[in-house]
This record gives sequence, C-alpha cells and structure tokens, in this order.
Amino acid sequence: MDLVTVLTVNPGSGSLRLHLVDGDRVLDAAEIGHPPRSADARAEATAFLNRLPAPPDVVAHRLVHGGPQVIAPTVLDPRVREAIATAASLAPQHVPATLDLLDLLTDRLPDVPHVVCPDTAFHAHLSEVARTYPLPERWRARWGLRRYGFHGLSFAWAVRRAGTLLGRPPGELNLLVAHLSGGSSVCAVAGGRSVDTSMGFTPLEGLMMAKRSGSVDPGLLLWLLREGKLTLDELETGLSEHSGLLGLSGSSSDTRDLVHAVRDGDVKASFALAVFDHRARRELAAVAASLDRVDALVLTGDIGWDQLEVAEEISAGLGVLGLRGGLDPRRDHDAVISPPGAAVPVLTVRPREELELARTATVLVRDGAAAR
Repeated sequence: MDLVTVLTVNPGSGSLRLHLVDGDRVLDAAEIGHPPRSADARAEATAFLNRLPAPPDVVAHRLVHGGPQVIAPTVLDPRVREAIATAASLAPQHVPATLDLLDLLTDRLPDVPHVVCPDTAFHAHLSEVARTYPLPERWRARWGLRRYGFHGLSFAWAVRRAGTLLGRPPGELNLLVAHLSGGSSVCAVAGGRSVDTSMGFTPLEGLMMAKRSGSVDPGLLLWLLREGKLTLDELETGLSEHSGLLGLSGSSSDTRDLVHAVRDGDVKASFALAVFDHRARRELAAVAASLDRVDALVLTGDIGWDQLEVAEEISAGLGVLGLRGGLDPRRDHDAVISPPGAAVPVLTVRPREELELARTATVLVRDGAAAR
C-alpha cells in the first residue's frame, strides 16, 4: 500500500491541531484555539477538511488514554471505539473530545483507515516494578490500577531527534526527557524505551503544569473531602483547571507571560516559576534513579523547546546529575544548547507530534496491508 498523505488529529484540553502530512513535510495545518468539542472548533475543523484538495490516505488520531485495552496504535473499528469510550473517565479533559472527533471524521471520511495512537504506548513495556502502585491487590486487580504514563508521541519523537543530534543510535542512549507544556511530564529512557515516568494512572500525577496541580499529598485531598471543605466536582475542577502556574501566579498559565511579569516585578509570577522549576528538577532526579547513567537531558514541549529561562533554571539546579547551566539560546531549531564539552549535554527538541502520528499510522497501515 503506497500511502502518501496523513491527516493528523491532535486534540488538547482547550485547542485542536490538524495537520496534513506527507512524509516529514507538513502540507497544510489548522491551529484551532477553541476547545475541541465546541461549535467553533467543529466549524473550523470542517472548514479545514473542505479545503483539502483530496481525501488523505489515512487519518491518525492522538489518543491521550486508551485505558487497559488500547495500549498500542490500532486501526479503529467499533470494538476499539467502545474500548476508548470506557476509558473516558480516566482523562475527562481529553478522551471525550477524541470520541467526538472520531465520529466527525469517520462520518466525513468513511473510506479512509483511521488509526488511534495512544500516548500510553511508549510506556506500555514499563517493568512491573515501575508501573505498580502499592495498593491492595484486590483494588489493582479489579480496577486495573497501574501507572500508564503519557506524552508518549512527544517522547518517541524527542528520543529519535536526540539520537540524530548526538550522532548516536537512540537504542544506545540513556536519556532524561522532559515534555514541558500545558501538560507536563518527564521520562527516563534506556535503550530507546521508557523505564520510568512521572505521570501515572491519569495525566494529573507528577509535575506541576499550566493549570493542573500535579502530585499532591493524597491525605490532603481526603481531608478536603472528609471535612466538607470542597465537593468532589469542586476538587476535580480545582486540581485540573485552576492549579499549577495559574493557581500560584493568579494571572496566567503561560510561562511566556510570567517571564515578562517577573521582569516587571510581579512577585507571584516569580514564585510560580520557581515552584515549576523546582518540581521539574525533582521529578527528573526521581526518574533518573531508574538509569545507570545519564547521557543527555532532552527538553521538549512548547515550554521545554522555546523557554530558555526555564531550561536554564532546570539544568543549573541538577548539578547532582552532572548538569550545568550556561545554556545557548538557539530556539529556531533543534540543538544541543549546553556548553561544548558538557559532561551531560542539554538538548532542545521542537515537539512534532504530528510527524510522529503520521509515521506511526503509516507504518501500522502499511504493515497491515502487507500482511493481507
């Protein structure tokens, strides 16, 4: 099967990205700044589809969480869609939007194969030790409670690019990778595979994020509920939409805004960034314990790739791992930005989930066609 074009569909909690990809070239794109389930997003997505010169050869959908049943790239069918629907409560800010987009696009492009690419796939082979929560066995067995990990598409792309930049096969590298964006997580990679990561059963665990809290003491959450301080809905909304950078700064969830505010003397913005940097260093140091050496730190995601101030603070504070500051601000392309001769190089890699989606879907559909 000679595939040429792939339509990639990447819904976030408050935005939607569509790309028409041919190999490693983006032919057309739509950056939709509305929640994916909104009427405005649907209208803009439809307008994008209307301007395509021809139907794509395959559609690749980013799936944040496929639960225990969808843990590898899979061609969509009714059984797969049902499995995704059962996982919707695990990532309520993301999976319902994916389901809506699957319905919209399969209705619009019924004769084109649709591939769902779960972000959890990169972490699917975590060791039992790394993926297990110390909870009662009956809970774990009954409800599938385990660490899944997320941002796998971004991590997979960053690992390959790091190999190119360092001139070494990815399978020979031990890497710390940080995806820093609206949602943030870190990953330890050995031999090209995830061996530990900060996000777990849901995308709420781990690093402090733009609007999400990341990890907090579960006893604190129980206390808030038991003492009647918050309802369950208030707690969920607060942790997912009003915490993180926004919650601490009181003004913005965007590090670019906060950096400018710091220069203007905003004390809360300065504190929010300091906590973000601290939490990122803490999580990187934690997953580093799963490696026997660190060959490089790779920063990706919108913040990791394009916010030198954050990269500098994170690197300079990880001297215990052999990292140093003094980074070179080359933001226009992927690069090694640490000083020459650094014991542990620091790399920035532009997030290209659309290219990883296209590559994954193409390989899957071509292999399936060849098998037939």
